[in-house]
Amino acid sequence: MSEEKNKEEKNKKEEKEEKAEAKEVKKDKKAKKEDKQAEAKSGEVAGLEELPEEIKKKLEKKKAERSTKEKRAKKKKKKKAPRRVTVGKAYIKATYNNTIVTLTDLHGNVLAWASAGVAGFKGPKKATPYAAQIISRIAVGKAREKYGLEEVSVLVKGVGTGRESAIRALHNNGLIITSIKDITPIPHNGCRPRKPRRV
Repeated sequence: MSEEKNKEEKNKKEEKEEKAEAKEVKKDKKAKKEDKQAEAKSGEVAGLEELPEEIKKKLEKKKAERSTKEKRAKKKKKKKAPRRVTVGKAYIKATYNNTIVTLTDLHGNVLAWASAGVAGFKGPKKATPYAAQIISRIAVGKAREKYGLEEVSVLVKGVGTGRESAIRALHNNGLIITSIKDITPIPHNGCRPRKPRRV
C-alpha cells in the first residue's frame, strides 16, 4: 500500500511540475509575441542603426505621399501570405555620382532597394560614403521588416567612394555577410576611350 501511495504522490508531483513548465513556456511565447507587436507598431526592427532626424522626416513625408496615392487608386486585391526570405544577395552599385543598394532573393527578385536620392541627398553629396551608409540602413530596414532577411552574399560593381562603407553598413545593421565579390566590368581593350578634357 505504501509503495502505491508513494507512486501516486510522485505522479502528482511530476504532473504539477509539467504544468508549471508549460505555463512558463506559454508566458515566454506571449512575451515574445508582445515584443514583436511592439516592434511592428513602432516600425523599427531590432539590430538596426538609428537614422538621423532629417532623413527620418524625409522618409516619413514620402511614405505619407505614397499612402495618399494608394488610397486614391485603390483596387480590391487578394491578400497574399507574407513571404519569408532569410537568405539573399546584396548588389551594391557604386559610381562616381551615386550609390545604389539592391537586396534580392537567390533568384534575383528584388526585395528592397535604396539610392542616395531616396534618402534625400542631392548633387555631389550623393556619392559620399556617409550617403552609402544611410542607403544601406534604409534597404536593410525594408527587407528585414517585410521578408525577415538575415544572410546575404554581396556583389559590388563600380569604383565609387561608397562601396566599402555600404558593405560595412550592411554588417552593422544585423545582416550576416557570407561572401563579397567584385563584379566591376573590365574592358579587354574594347572601345576607344574619350579624348582627355582640356581644362
